[in-house]
Amino acid sequence: MTMKEDRRWADPEKAARRIMEHARAFEPVQDGRIYIEKINYPMLDQDKATPAEYWAGLKYAEETMKWLEYHESGTFVRMTQAGKDLFA
Repeated sequence: MTMKEDRRWADPEKAARRIMEHARAFEPVQDGRIYIEKINYPMLDQDKATPAEYWAGLKYAEETMKWLEYHESGTFVRMTQAGKDLFA
């Protein structure tokens, strides 16, 4: 059995790049913080990513590419220099 269509965000790298686009669109507040809801709302509701696709993309951006720093509280991220260089 095959899926009717490929999932757009099934590739963690594509999801991570889209997450970075959402992060860039938000003006960081206090100490470079980007509130997590400013990333997860558009990714889940507008882009129609599944929670698993979103989480895989977020982890890829944080752990593999080092584009984001995810705060232990889970309430915000910060864009690293590598993440800023992505859009240079």
